[in-house]
Amino acid sequence: MRLTIIGSAGSFPGPASPASCYLVEAGDFRMLLDLGNGALGALQKYVDIYDIDAVYLSHLHADHCFDLCSYWVARTFPPGGRKPRIPVYGPVGVAERMAEAYGLDPDPGMTETFEFRELGPGELRIGPFEARVDLVNHPVEAYGIRLEHDGASLTYSGDTGACDEIIELARDADLFLCEASFQDHREHPKDMHLTGSEAGEHARSAGARRLVLTHLVPWNDDDRTYEEARSTFDGPIELARPGAVYEVGAGAAAAPSPRKLAKRLP
Repeated sequence: MRLTIIGSAGSFPGPASPASCYLVEAGDFRMLLDLGNGALGALQKYVDIYDIDAVYLSHLHADHCFDLCSYWVARTFPPGGRKPRIPVYGPVGVAERMAEAYGLDPDPGMTETFEFRELGPGELRIGPFEARVDLVNHPVEAYGIRLEHDGASLTYSGDTGACDEIIELARDADLFLCEASFQDHREHPKDMHLTGSEAGEHARSAGARRLVLTHLVPWNDDDRTYEEARSTFDGPIELARPGAVYEVGAGAAAAPSPRKLAKRLP
């Protein structure tokens, strides 16, 4: 598997990053994990946006899903006509929520462009990936996901506070893409997000081989978040940065590599 960071800013886009969006590839199959605000523009640096085969939305907060509205426009009205439907996986009510976000009548809403599939805890197949999803600890219905392909494993936390479910999804994962929105020295709401040290604790408890910290809120000091995670996890740790590419699986490189920009679309 290959993971490309499209956007890693938490809660709202930052000056150097869109909100949450990650491209996962296996063979010629391309899947987006979340499509937060600002992400569709950045995505065009790395891939033809019409080559996306599936979209997974961990939950329905704006910083994880609202650029699906822009993507609906791009796939519905391009020169030459509407592009083929692709599946969009999301929590219960995802089709209605996205129609409402764009001010569309829910019938048909976006269903002529996207095939919405509602998530529930359990296993499913998405293209070449064996996937497992479970509810995580957030104020709205939210899911973490584990993807496996050809012996490689990747877990994405989405947004979550401390919970056993994300530890199990990340059990022995080759790469754990984990949110770290909060910092230990500040008071923060419970059951919403992780601090850097909590992300490290979850990675250690799961036996994850590599930790990539994401959902980095623009007003935080990322170096401090990194040091918090380092205090609780002694494996490889990186801060998710747009354009970083991770080869996931046995023998993968120990450090992220930059991805060449794709030809810009007209």
